[in-house]
Amino acid sequence: MEKRRLGKTGHMSSILTLGGAAIGTVTQAEADAAITMAMEHGINHIDVAPTYGDAELRIGPWMPRYRNDFFLGCKTTERDKTGAWESIKRSLDRLQVSYFNLFQLHGVDDLDTLDTILNPGGALEAVLEAKQQGLIKYIGITGHRPYVYVEALKRFNFDTVLFPLSRVHAAHFDNDNDFRPLLDLAKRNDVGLIAIKAISKRAWPSSDRPYHTWYEPFDSQVDVNRSLGYTLSQGVTTCPMPSDVKLWPMVIEAAEGFTPMTVEEQTAAVDEVTQYQPISSPKEALGR
Repeated sequence: MEKRRLGKTGHMSSILTLGGAAIGTVTQAEADAAITMAMEHGINHIDVAPTYGDAELRIGPWMPRYRNDFFLGCKTTERDKTGAWESIKRSLDRLQVSYFNLFQLHGVDDLDTLDTILNPGGALEAVLEAKQQGLIKYIGITGHRPYVYVEALKRFNFDTVLFPLSRVHAAHFDNDNDFRPLLDLAKRNDVGLIAIKAISKRAWPSSDRPYHTWYEPFDSQVDVNRSLGYTLSQGVTTCPMPSDVKLWPMVIEAAEGFTPMTVEEQTAAVDEVTQYQPISSPKEALGR
């Protein structure tokens, strides 16, 4: 599987990331099978968070033996210094590791929250202290509103940004989902870009949901190829796999067959999905 440099971290990450959200609600045996699948296909980057069910506990038993095989990224939704420190220590313990390659301030979806985490007494203070102590190597920010991370990068030298980027978003750009200014700024600042929701189609149209994803995904191989291909053609480093292991084989096949799309191919891929209305966040999906 292709590997790309994750911005100023210098790490050569596989273009797919093991998405911990997919294994937070499964048994250890099912998680073991999913992690084995990822490793067999050369995936060397993990994205996990304490909010992903038992994902940290499912990954933890692998770390004593395979820690050096993975670039390990974790997160916190805590907004103040005290809460963030507790979150860091708890995640280290649950994952059975002594440090994170990447630690991210998670779900920062508005400027007020950005103010809170960056201001004195905010979560960033704990993350910076943890970095000084060798518990964290790089610092990132995540969420669903690209304009927030444009502002964040102006105020702090984040190493990475994790955000949604799909061809459905590109078919319906608005103030919330237009990722183009973020791509431009990140390139200038050598920020590593991690793109989520590459195969998202729309909000679930009914309660009949065959996948454990909060959005309805594209689930034919042709559509997955085009969706992942579009996202990977925008200059991002890696895409966390969706939060249902049943979708992983198709995404892996798409990644292993990936070649960068031409401008004409990207335009055609976007034109194919104009009938779908994009969603940016789980809260938005639940509101529909």
